[in-house]
Amino acid sequence: MIVGIHQPQFFPWIGYFDKIKKSDIFVLLDDVQFKKNEWQNRNRIKTACCPQWLTVPVSYHFPEKIAEVKINNRVDWRRKHLNAFTTNYGKAAYFTSITKLLTELYEKDWEYLVDLNMASIETIIEFLGVKTKIVRSSTIETIGSSTERLVSICQHFRTDCYLSGQGGKDYLDESLFDKANIRIIYQKFEHPVYQQCFEGFNSHLSIIDLLFNCGPESKAILEIE
Repeated sequence: MIVGIHQPQFFPWIGYFDKIKKSDIFVLLDDVQFKKNEWQNRNRIKTACCPQWLTVPVSYHFPEKIAEVKINNRVDWRRKHLNAFTTNYGKAAYFTSITKLLTELYEKDWEYLVDLNMASIETIIEFLGVKTKIVRSSTIETIGSSTERLVSICQHFRTDCYLSGQGGKDYLDESLFDKANIRIIYQKFEHPVYQQCFEGFNSHLSIIDLLFNCGPESKAILEIE
């Protein structure tokens, strides 16, 4: 069994979902400190001129953990996002069907950011036909921090294999995995090129860019069986 672990992001990029599909269990690391204006409460879409940020405003008080961060619903962020979809993807091949999919999420009253992020991730993996089980780290008992925490999560699920992103080579203490008899696999992912709205290709956008442009074909592009 392969376990992947990552902070819950807002409509993550394609590589995030590649990591999910390669895992049997994917753990959303939501009981670590929140980092404002990174990928946890925003992501990017393509526009006619340059990538544009879609941000979910939050009411954050240091040092709150991700699971504790509330959305600032005094700001009409839902309308701004939906308008941005219409402006930038109105002519995309699958605008109507994907807008319907996303609108169902935006119509719900979200209080906590982590709930929105988890729902967005689960909605997309269901659309893609990915069967990976999603679990929040705050719902299980673990110990330690940094690499020790990751090992503890793997031990909770009694796995002998941890799937890490490529960046893990820079910070993981591999000796702790060795001592626990857990093998590390580093993700190998090559970003696909697909048809986008507007001239030129922008990579590392939110996966919703792929969905608007490719719809059900996204499954084949991501090599999901």
